Amino acid sequence: MYLAEKQIDERSLVLRLIDGDEDAFCELYASYKNRLIYFAMRFLKSREYAEDVFQDAFTVIWQGRRFINPDTSFSSYLYTIVRNRVLNQLRDLDNQDKLKEQILAQAVDYTEDTKHRIMADDLRHLIACAMQQLTVRQREVFRMSREKQMSHQEIADALGISINTVQEHISTSLRVLRVYLEKHKVLGADLILLLICLNL
Repeated sequence: MYLAEKQIDERSLVLRLIDGDEDAFCELYASYKNRLIYFAMRFLKSREYAEDVFQDAFTVIWQGRRFINPDTSFSSYLYTIVRNRVLNQLRDLDNQDKLKEQILAQAVDYTEDTKHRIMADDLRHLIACAMQQLTVRQREVFRMSREKQMSHQEIADALGISINTVQEHISTSLRVLRVYLEKHKVLGADLILLLICLNL
């Protein structure tokens, strides 16, 4: 009886969603979030990728809400969308690796040195992109610490902020950079930050 009531309640939410009711959308979003992220993580092995897939699926749901059939299982429809996006994500990741290897293998002067240079360039590009995830002030404090080798006290005096604020900016910056690098499958992100961010 409870299951039947739940299905009726979900159907009413779907009907409201079809009519453009944002509250109904939010309720469905919250109801499925943990289940679908866990489902996607089983295949993608990354919470960030799983969350991207989930967000994308609900973007599709909202944009195509007028075409949803309220008389069919909304749950099955949603899981199908997520499954297809998981498969696309896996295929894209696999294709990126294969394509890069094919391009490198066809290069006339392709050697281990070339490969290492390209990997280093890729890493520098990723770190530059990761730095863009920081706020202007975080970047400023981080560069003063890493590039100019300024102490926390010197940075605090130069910017007119407290040492605690300086430490907070650096700590947050390292966390953001680490998460970004790990999201892009950079192995040993902590070690890379330790060895490379000192010479950004």
